Amino acid sequence: MVQNNYNGALQKPIGSGFNGKSTTTEVIKGIDLTGKIAIVTGGDSGLGLEITKSLTSAGATVIVSARDTEKAKENLMGIDNVEVEQLELSNPVSINAFAEKFLASNRPLHMLINNAGIMWTPLHRDERGYEGQFSVNYLGHFQLTANLWNALKKANGARVINVSSSAHHYSPVLFEDVNYNTRNYDKFEAYGQSKTANILFTVALDEKAQQFGVRACTLHPGLILETNLSRHLAFEDFVAIGALHPDGTPNVEADEAMKKVQKTKEQGAATAVWAVTNPQLKDIGGVYLEDVDIASYNPDTYDSEVAKKNPAGFSSVAPFALEADAAQKLWILSEELLDLKFEVQ
Repeated sequence: MVQNNYNGALQKPIGSGFNGKSTTTEVIKGIDLTGKIAIVTGGDSGLGLEITKSLTSAGATVIVSARDTEKAKENLMGIDNVEVEQLELSNPVSINAFAEKFLASNRPLHMLINNAGIMWTPLHRDERGYEGQFSVNYLGHFQLTANLWNALKKANGARVINVSSSAHHYSPVLFEDVNYNTRNYDKFEAYGQSKTANILFTVALDEKAQQFGVRACTLHPGLILETNLSRHLAFEDFVAIGALHPDGTPNVEADEAMKKVQKTKEQGAATAVWAVTNPQLKDIGGVYLEDVDIASYNPDTYDSEVAKKNPAGFSSVAPFALEADAAQKLWILSEELLDLKFEVQ
C-alpha cells in the first residue's frame, strides 16, 4: 500500500532517541555505510561539509558538488572517499553534465542530499530569467533528482533528502508568479517559497518513488549562526524579522529565544545524517523532520504572522506545504519551467 503525507497523515514523532542537541557523531554511531554512494550538493562547506564528514566516516563514498571545485578540494583536504565535481544549480547545462558523468560510472546512488542553497538574496535571475532563490534552492534540485532517477532506482533502497527550513512558513508557492515578474520582490518571501517548494516536492516524490525502493524526506536543520547564509541582510532586514528594534537596539526577547534553539554545525547537520542513514526511517517517507525526529503537526496552531516575526524559527510544518493539489501542481510547473519530464517509472 502506497503511503503519503498529504495533510500531515504521517507527520508525527517516532521517538528517535535523539534531540535538537544531538550531533552527527552521535547519530552516525553504529552505522556502516561501506560500499554506499552518496551525492551531497554543497558538501564542501557549512552543513554540507559536516554531512560529508559524517557519511565518509561511516565508510560511504561521497560525491560533493560545488560551484568552485578548487576551493572545495581545499575544504575537503584530508577527508577520504570524496570525489569533487563541478555543479551550478542555476544552470541546466551544468546539471545535465554532472548527472551524465555520474550515470556513466554505472554506480547506484544510495543517498542524494539536496543541501546546497542561497538565502535572503537581493533580486537576481538565472540565464532563463527565473528568480535566483527558486532556481538554486528548488528547480536545480528537482532537475538533478530527475536526471539521477535511474541511479537512485538502481540502489534498491535509496533515500533523497531535500533540505528545507522553518523559514518556509514565510510563503506558500505563489503559482501565479513564482518568478516575481509582476509582483514586488521580497527576499524573505522568495526564500520561504523556495523552501516550501522543497517540502511539496518531497511529499510528491515519496508517494511516486516508494514503489521503486526510493524514499524522500525533508527537514529543518535548525538555527545555525556559524554559517554565512545571512550575509545579504541589511539593517532594515534585521528589524523586519524582529532581531532588532527600529532604533537599532537588540530585541532582547528574540535574542534569548535564538540562544535557546541555536545549534552548532554538527548539531544542525545531525537531522540530515539521521534521515539518510538510520533504519528508523526505512519504511517512512514524505515527512518533514526537525531536531532528529519527525516534526509534530498541528495545523490548528499555525499562524503565519507569528511565524514571520520569529527570528528563532517556527517549529513544525505549515499546512500549505503538505497540500496534495499544490504538490501535483508544482511538479507539473517544474517540468514546464525546466522543459523536462520527470517520469518516476
